[in-house]
Amino acid sequence: MASDTLGTAPGAAPAADNPPQDRPRWRRGHLATPLFLAAVVLALYGWLAAADLDSIEARVLTGDAIVTAAVQHLEITAIATLVVVAIAIPLGVLLTRRGMRWLTPGALALANIGQAAPALGILVILAMVFEVGRGIAIAALVISAVLPVLRNTIVGIQQVDATLVEAAAGMGLRPRQVLARVELPLAVPVLLAGVRSTLVICVGVTTVATFVNAGGLGDVIVVGIKTTRTPVLVTGAVLTAVIALGLDWLAGLLEHLLRPRGV
Repeated sequence: MASDTLGTAPGAAPAADNPPQDRPRWRRGHLATPLFLAAVVLALYGWLAAADLDSIEARVLTGDAIVTAAVQHLEITAIATLVVVAIAIPLGVLLTRRGMRWLTPGALALANIGQAAPALGILVILAMVFEVGRGIAIAALVISAVLPVLRNTIVGIQQVDATLVEAAAGMGLRPRQVLARVELPLAVPVLLAGVRSTLVICVGVTTVATFVNAGGLGDVIVVGIKTTRTPVLVTGAVLTAVIALGLDWLAGLLEHLLRPRGV
């Protein structure tokens, strides 16, 4: 019968509505990273609790000292990333405008030099000119990590379909409105991928901030190297990796939430 052919078969449960395609991707695998990182931190804590630490290791690996170093590390990373975003996104947008496109190769070349140069060398040069401290570390981080956000901002806007831009202009939108309502929203996935890369770079480079008296987990790592104390060195290195992976995971969630539907 027609009803049996086109409708639901007798005795069969009605078909469930298919969930949105992005919802399984949201649930699947997103909890794996934080659970893994929590397991790593617990394993590190258990190893240190069971280890026979000497007086130097016990003094360096106190809870207050580790928390202070981790908070300093996060503060430097966060400030440097915010400065990079505040500089690179407006600059990237500016370099995609018609009258400024000729400056794009030079700007990207300078950003490439900043990322290619050793972060420790940049720190030394800045320390010779200015006083040591957190400001020097943040400046070196910005120089080293500005490229991904700048490049991805330019690429993200450039890859927007020109017909969409023309259609928006044909509807009477001004250039700033086209940028805010069409170009930037469609460039969000690529732009946030650059921010994500910058975060990871900043976490790694922040470890050398210890050489300009800026604090962070680099202090723990350097003490472990100088005193040849493996537990101290491993603690600093593992916590740095955990912070990098954790921030990358959070940036991935933000990228997922801000991605326009259908993109």
